[in-house]
Amino acid sequence: MRTRPVLIYDGDCAFCTTCVRFAERHLRPHCEVTPWQFADLASLGVVQERAEYELLWVTPTGAVHGGVQAVARLLLHTGRGWSVPGAVLTLPPFRWIAHGVYRIIANNRERMPGGTPACALPADRRPQTGASSGPPGR
Repeated sequence: MRTRPVLIYDGDCAFCTTCVRFAERHLRPHCEVTPWQFADLASLGVVQERAEYELLWVTPTGAVHGGVQAVARLLLHTGRGWSVPGAVLTLPPFRWIAHGVYRIIANNRERMPGGTPACALPADRRPQTGASSGPPGR
């Protein structure tokens, strides 16, 4: 059984990768971070379609949180001052507003800073660059 949560992101999306690298550098989360392209999704209880659709946080017990709730869990698990915004993101109406903002950003990630046109393509139609050449350096 896993002892640490797992953060799963789209390693072929430049915007997603940039956000995750920022979190790793500045938040220093106590979790395993992996692109879905290299994760054993079945053992994590996640289907590929969901991993392509949103950021995922999988707890050691197997609970899966997606989208803005994955961000909230990341912030809560990071601790320090980040746990306060993480807790706020779990509460209505903030949770509902944040979900809407998350979907707007996720649906337009190719237009976001660091995004590329490939971010807008379905995973099976993306150019084979980035995470497809191997796991990101640690």
